[in-house]
Amino acid sequence: MIEETEYPAPGEIVLATVTKIIAQGAYVTLDEYDDIPGFLHTQEIAPGWIKAINRYVKRGEKKVLRVKKVNPRRGDIDLSLKQVSNEQRKKKHREIKRYEKGQTLLYSVRENAAVSDENLQDLEQVLYDHFDYIYDAFLHMARNDTRILEQADLPQDTVDAVRDVCGKMKLPTVEIRGVAEIICPKHDGVERIRSILSGLDSRYAGSRVMYLGAPKYRISIISGDFKVAEKTLKPLLAEIKKKTESEGGTFAFSREDSKKSWAL
Repeated sequence: MIEETEYPAPGEIVLATVTKIIAQGAYVTLDEYDDIPGFLHTQEIAPGWIKAINRYVKRGEKKVLRVKKVNPRRGDIDLSLKQVSNEQRKKKHREIKRYEKGQTLLYSVRENAAVSDENLQDLEQVLYDHFDYIYDAFLHMARNDTRILEQADLPQDTVDAVRDVCGKMKLPTVEIRGVAEIICPKHDGVERIRSILSGLDSRYAGSRVMYLGAPKYRISIISGDFKVAEKTLKPLLAEIKKKTESEGGTFAFSREDSKKSWAL
């Protein structure tokens, strides 16, 4: 039985590897489509006249491209580099990174319990039935539970291996933070401010307060989700503001850039 070649759709954003450069453009292979060939014409590399193609693409380099035309009968795929925006390029790289992390986790499952290729494929299908990415499925199971596996007809050693891998995952985190200016004009104002800020970490999960030098303090929330972090920060700031003003002081807060960690 001859397998039918799968082609990308016009307008699709794909990852390609440059294999050969000629005067008219560059030949590439599409990483996500079994390395089928495509062509990137010089007119689609960058706006304006291109004096040296090598300034934009190099042999062996990976590029995020847009599919312009597809002719399955002739096996032709025309691609464009200049029609890919920075945001599309970043999004594609994030998708690839997520896919690769998912494959790494599946490999860990297979190594942990000597899971057969057939059982690994069954596991992969179960996870794809619930999530777009394997990595997202593992994140969900690591943070919540593995009920999606218990409801599927999978061998127990496979389920146990997944649980073991989930238990060892270093979950990605987000940090939202800012600098607070807290002033209390009373003679023991420093002690009163210290009292206001004490115990916040026990009442607000993931909260941290760092002294930067009077009257400034960095307040941050570390969580697994931006929405959860925002919901924690809002009442925390409200509490500090209320207590500070009840002591006759003033409170101001300025946000800083958020941070995100994608480590496994």
